[in-house]
Amino acid sequence: MNESIKKMYEQEPKTWYAKIIVALIVAALLAWSLSTVQSTGSNGSGLSVAGKIISGIFHPDTGLLFDLSTSGVAYLLLETMCIAFLGTIVGAVLSIPLSFLAAANLMPKPVALIFRVFIMAIRTIPAFVYGLMFIRVTGPGPFAGLLTMSLCSIGMISKMFIESIEDLDTKILESLDAAGCTMFQKIRYGILSQLFPDFMSTLIYRFDMNLRDATVLGLVGAGGIGAPLIFAMSAYKWNQVGAILAGLIVLILIIEVISSKIRTKLARG
Repeated sequence: MNESIKKMYEQEPKTWYAKIIVALIVAALLAWSLSTVQSTGSNGSGLSVAGKIISGIFHPDTGLLFDLSTSGVAYLLLETMCIAFLGTIVGAVLSIPLSFLAAANLMPKPVALIFRVFIMAIRTIPAFVYGLMFIRVTGPGPFAGLLTMSLCSIGMISKMFIESIEDLDTKILESLDAAGCTMFQKIRYGILSQLFPDFMSTLIYRFDMNLRDATVLGLVGAGGIGAPLIFAMSAYKWNQVGAILAGLIVLILIIEVISSKIRTKLARG
């Protein structure tokens, strides 16, 4: 037994030289990439600003933090969360038919390829660019952020939905067909039961991403808490910056805890 194993090891192809060549190529690419990095040095102002931001988080403007008017942190965070949530829902609704049309196991390959290219084209444009486009169309405000989040969500959600659809276990559908189930019953018990956990996990993950993107979109006037944040930083009002960041941290932590529990429940059935 030991002799046969020894012979198998001796007959194994010697690939160490190929691994060394690949390692050398990777090292050369890293060295070439690092050669383009330039540092202009630090005059200490950046560290000073970072220190003031951290100090602002621990000493926030309580008047702004607990202000319940439309200019308070609570309202702005709620607006940001609504933009992210509705953008995720609208994007998911639009992604479902696109995903089924782009699934190679359900549609002819030319049709699936056309819709895959369309989804890929949507995914290539950054959210910041979409935000600038929709602000020109609808004007600044939460509606521009909603449209931006919806369109940006289509690219990722459709891609994940397509993978789930193509991984469907067709044997379950054949079993339901043999049992005499109707088309509605096959969709209800054979397709939706398989796709629902994956679809929900994708939506939760995308909502987390949209919540952060919606904050950034506020910088271009697409609603949310981003614009007050940049205005406070530009005016060097670090206590207001700290209040806004503290609210964001609390909101993201709450959303993370809730989404983790939902994902765990979906994983356990």
